Amino acid sequence: MATAAPAYIAHPPLEGSARVWGTVALSAATFMNVLDSSIANVSLPAISGDLGVSTTQGTWVITSFAVANAIAVPLTGFMTQRFGQVRLFMASVILFMIASLLCGLAPNMTTLIAFRALQGFVAGPMIPLSQTLLLSSYPRAKAGLAMAMWSMTTLVAPVMGPLLGGWITDNISWPWIFYINIPVGIVAAAITWALYRKRESNTHKVPIDAIGLALLVLWVGSLQLMLDKGKELDWFHSAEIVTMAVVAAVGFAFFLVWELTDKHPVVDLSLFKRRNFWSGAVATAIAYGLFFGNVVLLPLWLQQWMGYTATQAGMIMAPVGLLAIFFSPVVGLTVSKIDPRRYATFSFLVFALVLWMRSNFNTQADFVTIIIPTIIQGIAMAFFFIPLVTITLSGLTPDRIPAASGLSNFLRITAGAMGTSIATTLWDSRAALHHAQLVESVNPGNSAATSAISGLTGSGFSTEQVLGQINRLVDQQAFMLATNDIFYASAVLFLLLIPLVWLARPQKGGAGGDAAAGAH
Repeated sequence: MATAAPAYIAHPPLEGSARVWGTVALSAATFMNVLDSSIANVSLPAISGDLGVSTTQGTWVITSFAVANAIAVPLTGFMTQRFGQVRLFMASVILFMIASLLCGLAPNMTTLIAFRALQGFVAGPMIPLSQTLLLSSYPRAKAGLAMAMWSMTTLVAPVMGPLLGGWITDNISWPWIFYINIPVGIVAAAITWALYRKRESNTHKVPIDAIGLALLVLWVGSLQLMLDKGKELDWFHSAEIVTMAVVAAVGFAFFLVWELTDKHPVVDLSLFKRRNFWSGAVATAIAYGLFFGNVVLLPLWLQQWMGYTATQAGMIMAPVGLLAIFFSPVVGLTVSKIDPRRYATFSFLVFALVLWMRSNFNTQADFVTIIIPTIIQGIAMAFFFIPLVTITLSGLTPDRIPAASGLSNFLRITAGAMGTSIATTLWDSRAALHHAQLVESVNPGNSAATSAISGLTGSGFSTEQVLGQINRLVDQQAFMLATNDIFYASAVLFLLLIPLVWLARPQKGGAGGDAAAGAH
């Protein structure tokens, strides 16, 4: 850096009740943020219906938040140097509450998407900084425990999201999925300010990399728009989609060149020179994209084709937290003694098993059959975040942690948004293919089809009603088969990700310790 950065201030760890309250406040803010990435999932049909748009356009409520969030996250390192960790974290929490209020008051879909994007953008620094502040609150020896506490909130929130979202949508009204952030935010902000305001990090004026930021917004925005609108516009048969693809590719190329040569890059790409950073960050991103795509798909299938309400779909999604909460502290306390690559491998194997089980569902599957894989998935979740964060941040100096955490979270969130778009797009295209194949077998030569038709006609249905009923059954089967395809493909991809984790080098003493070394 050309400007002489002030020496890194090492604050002593917090003690006793202060540490407990600090953990509660930082976790509450993280919880509120992560909750908002998944709370709208089961409420999509209600929001879309209420605002008079299709469910496809409704998914923008999820992706607009994710894209804006992804763009803001890597700016954390730069903004921390400029404003200080504590001030930036406080601003993020307060602006998030204001944006949540605006989302609830949105009169139409366009405004809701705009406010969701604003909410995602101001939420950016919250997750990396909650990680950084939490690590500085614990002594180095307890860094694994700090990461376990932090990751428990990031695990429980996506689970509570669909449950809370479903219950609120069915029993109150969807704007309340946004209003509930306000009391949580007030508590988190008040405690954080009381405990951390005297633990501010050093600041120094860093010139803003405006070109780098503009290029980042351009290529991430174009890529996500392309993925979101692709289905509506028939992909590369549309000039609009081709244009967006070209803009995303060219924007990305320029972004890389600019960031690698700029003196004060908005994103520190030199982190990718570290093998542990890139193998850990890429494995986390792809796995999270697969996981998140399936998390959005399951409630959509249950509500559209299996007759589940938003609350019931939420109940199917919820138990993933049970085993995650139980195993996370175990992982946190042992990650410095056991090779984190082994833990990550175990996590991917369990994810593959869960998705394979789901790929065997049929339209007769009952509540218990559907919920069992969700419960098992909790084990995979517990062994997922902590080991991969440990690998990604291992060997980094404390002053680089905010930038590294920001960049790895950027990759994870972008992959999550892409996973949602790709999963729903593939789901529709596979369903169309299966529908065409199934319809071919509905003919006079098929005894099952003819007996079903004569049975319905005998019940007094008109020819149109009979064909309507049969089409609905064919549709249900087609979407069931499409769901199975995506679950199966995701299971295979999880197995293929395992070698990537083993490219990382083992670190002595675990990264939690390295990451927290700055606390001393």
